[in-house]
Amino acid sequence: MLQQVLMFALGLTVLVVGADVLVRGASRLAVSFGVSPLVVGLTVVAFGTSAPEMAVSVGSALAGSPDLALGNVVGSNICNVLLILGISALITPLLVDEQIIRQEIPIMIGVSALLVVMALDGHLGLVESIVLFALVIAYTVFLIVQSRRASKAVQEEFGTDLPTSAWDRHWAVQVGLIATGLVMLIVGADWLVEAAVAFARAFGVSDLVVGLTVVAVGTSMPEIATSIVAAMRGQRDIAVGNVVGSNIFNILAVLGASGIASGTGLPVSEAARNFDLWVMLAVAFACLPIMITGREIARWEGGVFLAYYAAYTAWLVLQAQQHTSLPAFSGIMLGYVMPLTVITVVVSIVRSNGRRA
Repeated sequence: MLQQVLMFALGLTVLVVGADVLVRGASRLAVSFGVSPLVVGLTVVAFGTSAPEMAVSVGSALAGSPDLALGNVVGSNICNVLLILGISALITPLLVDEQIIRQEIPIMIGVSALLVVMALDGHLGLVESIVLFALVIAYTVFLIVQSRRASKAVQEEFGTDLPTSAWDRHWAVQVGLIATGLVMLIVGADWLVEAAVAFARAFGVSDLVVGLTVVAVGTSMPEIATSIVAAMRGQRDIAVGNVVGSNIFNILAVLGASGIASGTGLPVSEAARNFDLWVMLAVAFACLPIMITGREIARWEGGVFLAYYAAYTAWLVLQAQQHTSLPAFSGIMLGYVMPLTVITVVVSIVRSNGRRA
């Protein structure tokens, strides 16, 4: 077991470092070839932080652990919104860029709903996986076309968030960074998946629960680091954009690629269909108050997000153990969390209307 713990920790470290190297190389290479900094900010940086999810989920699908592949994506998307935005908002209230409000959040909600619909029959088929992957290509092309119409001020805003050092300006160095990052992701993912499966078997926990919790948080480390640092530096729109962009990429590209890699698509367990996918969709809708309340996630709203994540994690643990307190806890979730959500939205709307008056 000690060996598996060390392998898990080492695999996670290699994944995080590899993602950082990949993002740096890809960002610099994109700028070198004249790609708009806006596109780099919304795709390469946001998608690059999801590279560990891609490596782990595809690796899990190839290794015959489809529940881990699905659980990793669903758990990461829940973690991204509730944990990462919650922590970031506690550091400083998050002001959100208008484009993210008008475009990226609705797209995130839409692709989340699409995944739920596709999974209702208990299987994410090969054709459906291809559709998901085609959609991420279409989304990227759309952003490129849109960036050509973007104002110079918006492009400069995203351009300031890219690395500016001199040593990696040559394209050969940038390609080397990308190759190094990819190798690290592949190796790290292999170690992480092997250790996670060993944990699941040792403790009698399903691959789905391991993917929804330990692996999901682990592969979300790049998003956690990026968003927290962005919030601390006052780049609050980047903290939100990174999360929303990563969630879109996770569903479309990661699950799409995982289903394609398996050759037959991915089976969707009854537990995921009955609960976890719906939680992911509800979490996506939880971002709607951002659009309603004047482009801000307040500190107290961040606290609510963190409370939701703690409650969700506690529910998963109790469910895995088939604990006797699970029915009572489920009643608390329905009797406390849902009314709290309604109150949060109502208070946010009232506060927003008061500011506009």
